[in-house]
Amino acid sequence: MSRLDRFLFMCGLVGVILLLPPPSAAADAPEGAAEPRQVRIQNVEVRVSQLGPVVLLKVHNRAIPIFVDTVVAESIHGALTGQKPGRPLSHDLMHSILEAFDGRVSQVIVTLKDRIFYGALTVVVGNTAKVFDSRSSDAIAMAIHFKAPILVSQELLDSAGLELEKPDGIPL
Repeated sequence: MSRLDRFLFMCGLVGVILLLPPPSAAADAPEGAAEPRQVRIQNVEVRVSQLGPVVLLKVHNRAIPIFVDTVVAESIHGALTGQKPGRPLSHDLMHSILEAFDGRVSQVIVTLKDRIFYGALTVVVGNTAKVFDSRSSDAIAMAIHFKAPILVSQELLDSAGLELEKPDGIPL
């Protein structure tokens, strides 16, 4: 059993809130402070755990697990695989509306504060870009629909990311 699988199993026994890292000082940095170095997520995966669906944000040999509701998991999975639901889900609708107005999601930045993941969703329409506060799961779904980069700070990857292992148990 990999460390990630053990983590997902243990979440069912202990509860995810106890396993998340404590809030970092960087989350409370004063305005105008230097931005932390951002890392681009290389792969997104949806899995099922004892606590429900979890989205894994993967970078090299680490993955940040974010628990999501079933509808968001279905939307993310559909966007990843190209499968369309029988009726549009909210993210499909938002994607269609933005495209109709020549808009797009240009990037998403996922952060963690007080043990809650947040998404900063950057939407561009014409020459105007606006950043919207969002649930991390909604922002991830929209980024996948638009093939936009998902970014996390190196600090978040180091603190909340779990090391992945190859099937033979050797770390990647």
